[in-house]
This record gives sequence, C-alpha cells and structure tokens, in this order.
Amino acid sequence: MAIPPPTDGGYQLWWYYPSMAGNIIFAVLFCILSIAHLIGLALNRIWICVPLVVGGILEIVGYGIRAYANSNTSTVTLYATQSVLILLAPILFAASVYMYLGRLMIATNTTALSPIPTRYLTKLFVCGDVLCFFIQAVGGGMQSVKKLADKQYIAEYVILVGLILQIIFFGVFVVVAVMVHMRMARKGIEEKTVAWRRLLLVLYVVSGLICLRNIFRAIEYGMGTDGYLLQNEWPGFVFDGALMVIALIVSLAWYIGRGSKLNVRYDSVSSTEELKPTRS
Repeated sequence: MAIPPPTDGGYQLWWYYPSMAGNIIFAVLFCILSIAHLIGLALNRIWICVPLVVGGILEIVGYGIRAYANSNTSTVTLYATQSVLILLAPILFAASVYMYLGRLMIATNTTALSPIPTRYLTKLFVCGDVLCFFIQAVGGGMQSVKKLADKQYIAEYVILVGLILQIIFFGVFVVVAVMVHMRMARKGIEEKTVAWRRLLLVLYVVSGLICLRNIFRAIEYGMGTDGYLLQNEWPGFVFDGALMVIALIVSLAWYIGRGSKLNVRYDSVSSTEELKPTRS
C-alpha cells in the first residue's frame, strides 16, 4: 500500500490515501439520512432530534473533506478538520439520546421512576456531553497547529481522555435507562399513547452503536499513530461510519406511529401528576 508523502515539516499525517469512492458513499448516505431526519422532526416537531441532523451535517462535511483529501494529503488543515468533524458528530447523536429518555418519561408520566430527578437528568448528561465535545474539539484543534505537528501524540491523548469520559457518561446513562425500564415494567405502565417498550428498545440499540463506536475510537487513539487502526482506513469505515449510519437509520423509528407522540412540551406534565417514587 502506497504511503502519501509527509508534510513540509516532515510529519506523516496520512498513512494511506483516503478512498475517494468510499468517502463519497458515506457522505451521500449521511446526506440522505440527515434529510430524512429533518423531514421527520419537522413533521412531528420532535425538536430534541435536531442534534441528529446537525451531527449528520458534520458527518457529510467530514467525509466530503476526506474524499477531497485523496489528492491533498499534505494539508494539515484538511486533515484536522475532517478528523474533528467525524470525531464530534456522534457526541451530538448522544445528546439526542439523552434528551429522548427524559422526553419519554414525561410523555408516559413516569418521571418519578427515574433514579435521578428528571429536572437534572437531561442537564447532567448533556453537560457531560458538552464537556466531552470541548475536550475532543481541543484535541482535534491541536492537530491543526503546525508547531505541534511533530507532537501529535499530545493531541491524541487529549482526544482519548474525551472519548473515555464519553464512554463513562454513556455507561451511566444506560444504567439509568435500564432502571427506568424495569420500574415502568414493574408498574405495568400501559402503551395506549406511547409505545415506550419499542422506543426504549430503539434507544438501547442506538446507545449500543454509539458506545461500540466510542470504544473503537478509544482503542484507535490509545494505540497511537503507530497502531494498525490509524494506519488503515477500513476500520474507521466499519466501526465508525457504518455504525453511525445504522444508528441514524434505527433512530428514524422515533418518528413513526406512537413514537411521534413525544412532541409533548416539557412543562405539560405537572409535578402533582407524577407517580409516587418507587423503590427498586
């Protein structure tokens, strides 16, 4: 496999020529899915899914830049930009997942079943998401600083910290979701208005895909520039791009049938209507 020439400073940005065809395919897929989500959230007014569309746009631009970089492998800015955009997009997908659980509990009038008060639940995880976003953005930004071109391991460590934190936050979130699920099942919550079992299943699948992608990225940056994962393109296609495409496809179920009932306002359920707290 031919290795692109290094930058003027002698630093090796790419260890392969990015596939133009492969990256264009992913850019097109994300474009189609972003449009589908935009239509879905506009028709159903589920505005908590806006981050899914914004994340999809980041994916489109990121893979588009990768395709263009096939003939511009010595440009530091292009390398850093595509890396940051593709790295950050799943954080936005996670933000929608976090907000979706809170909205689901409100729509089913089960906010009292959450081990974390609902008024703090979404804020806690979204704030954690924002923290991870900025940490990884700083790491990605460091990749574009020419003075640090020969010290890319510093940027990789920063990104790795952000990924590990993201995995921790997501792990805690999944535990909370499972606890809520078990309590709703124990209470015998009906599905007259909201098909909460199906929606939680979708939430688990999307969460699992994002977690798997984050673990892959953590391993990738943990291995460093000398590792197999950063020196080959196909793992990124399989364990990042493809997983995020599937996540966007699966999450389209949130706009279908009784899943579209989650356009209820957050203040439409009063505290007096909530179920009494239950012990797990």
